[in-house]
Amino acid sequence: MRAIWKGTISFGLVSVGVKVFSATEEKDIRFHQVHQADGGRIRYKRVCADCGDEVAYADIAKGYDVDGGAPVVLTNEDFADLPLATSRVIDVLEFVPAEQIDPILYDRVYFLTPAEKANSKAYVLLRDALEESGRVAVVKVALRQREHLATLRVRDGLLLLNTMLWPDEVRKPEFQILNESPDIRPAELAMAGALIESMVGEFDPDAFTDDYRAAVQEVVDAKVEGREVVQPAAIEQAPAVDLIAALTASVQAAQARRDSEPIPITAARSARGATKTRRSA
Repeated sequence: MRAIWKGTISFGLVSVGVKVFSATEEKDIRFHQVHQADGGRIRYKRVCADCGDEVAYADIAKGYDVDGGAPVVLTNEDFADLPLATSRVIDVLEFVPAEQIDPILYDRVYFLTPAEKANSKAYVLLRDALEESGRVAVVKVALRQREHLATLRVRDGLLLLNTMLWPDEVRKPEFQILNESPDIRPAELAMAGALIESMVGEFDPDAFTDDYRAAVQEVVDAKVEGREVVQPAAIEQAPAVDLIAALTASVQAAQARRDSEPIPITAARSARGATKTRRSA
């Protein structure tokens, strides 16, 4: 794994040298655009809309539109001396309870490791103190030519950096449903609550799979191996039914599904232990 950034966490008068690594990776199956007739790759040219000339990448600048007039042209030199105080520093601003941060603000996540072996003590000190506090650190950091608000938290013995959106980047919801107040009967609300309770579980991300990606991979494999592509069965849309009837059927189906699942070993042992306790009592 290659570090994408190297800098320092500024924590009061303590400095912790760190390396930053991407913590996630996309698993989507990627395709190239090709000519259907012969499979040749499709290429694109950078062409000026005004003069029609192909433009070299080195000659491309940034343009900012001003009220529909001629764009203001900005070059790399215009951005070179911008005052980013956090250009190589993760600046700790405050420590807050994690539940105070709306998850909608979270953007990307990165692993942080000590930059050098000599930094490990300061790194571990910050990590352990942060974990013991039960809070997250709110920080500022400049990544990819942009300043971000972010958090530091601990996961599996590592510091994690979560970049966040700025509040003005989150759209204000303006939808008709916010102005509607349909009449919900107590029986409907109670049945919906019962359905939720019948589907309560412990979240295990490994229990879920990307079925669409698997289906796409099967299509690709069939093409490569010269097999017939078998299309999955279409999912029929259920007809509209009475809301209470649909909720009742859903609760019954969820309960039947749960009853048919094997009891986990740990749960079975707990049940046997509880039975022995009751008998001895």
